[in-house]
Formats: sequence, structure tokens, C-alpha cells
Amino acid sequence: MKIGVLSLQGDVREHARSLSDCGVHSSLVRRPSELEAVDALVIPGGESTTISKLARIFDIFQPIQERISAGMPVYGSCAGMILLADRVEDAIVGQESFGGLDVTVRRNAFGRQVDSFETDLTFKGITQPPIRAVFIRAPWVESVGSSVEVLAEVDGHPVAVRSDHLFATSFHPELTGDNRIHKFFIEEVCEPALKSASARNVVK
Repeated sequence: MKIGVLSLQGDVREHARSLSDCGVHSSLVRRPSELEAVDALVIPGGESTTISKLARIFDIFQPIQERISAGMPVYGSCAGMILLADRVEDAIVGQESFGGLDVTVRRNAFGRQVDSFETDLTFKGITQPPIRAVFIRAPWVESVGSSVEVLAEVDGHPVAVRSDHLFATSFHPELTGDNRIHKFFIEEVCEPALKSASARNVVK
């Protein structure tokens, strides 16, 4: 398995290091040819509008959308959650998302940079101890479609969700040294999706 990290802006190397610590080969993805070489993708935290604009500049916006539609496993962290959401509240004029995840996300829902915080989360599918979650200008999920599973909440707001091959958190696991979120993505999202895709190819 080869997992790419979208390398346009944000916590790129931190995610790559977390994947490496999980024993997975990762590569930085900026151009369509680099996207074609990976089985799955991580969209890091950063600034969602900047990432989407740069994705257009590097001609990788549409290829990512196409790979998402084709079933590529994707994990979006913070800004990555916004970029995977089908609907974004408090978006700036003209803001785009790759979409694919049937959720409504509110941008900067927990406040500005000065309102950043850490807390312990109970995360469905991950055993004790609790996940230490870092929230920086973080979104939260306002509503979810019927296909979306809520994995963790803060004050009644979903902050981790999953729908088939798409997974998103509004916090930054790459900043804590705890790689269980990345391991969850690898084992619970990527491996089943890639096995299913391989089985379909064999049938064809």
C-alpha cells in the first residue's frame, strides 16, 4: 500500500511521518502523475481555501475528485475535513471542496487561532486510552447523511466521521505522536476498500 499526502499547504510532513511510523510507505502528492501512483490519500490540516486554490493551479483538483468518485480511500484532517465535505457553512465566496462526504461542515466552528484547545476523546473503534485531540481553528460537523457514521463528538458536535472509503477528523492527530488515528485509517478504511477494489478487478 502506498499512501500519498497532498503536498500543497499545511501539516504535510507531520502526516507523512505518522504514516511512516505505522510502517506504510508514503509519498508527497502535488501533481496528477503523483496522485496516479498512490492507492490512498491524506489531505492535511492547513487553510482549506488555499489548498483548494493551489489544487486548481497544479491541475490536481479534478483528478482528486475523480479518484474520490472511483473509491480511493481518503483521510481529511481539519482543513481536509472541509475539503471532503459536500456542504460548507461560513465558507468564503467562491470556496470549493472536493466533496464526496455527505456532511455539512461549519468552517472555524470552534473559533479562531486564539481559541485552539486540546481535549480527550472517546473514539469509536479505538480502545483506551482516550485520543488526545488538538483543535486549531477547527471545523465541526453540523449534519450527516444516512451513510455517514459519527466516530467522535465534542459537546454534541461530530468531530470524526467516516463513510465507506472516506474518513475525516476536525482535529490534528499528526501533532500528538499518537498514531492510532492513522492506523485506523490504514486498517479500517484503506485495507477493506483496496481489497474490495482488487476483488472487483479479478471478477472483471
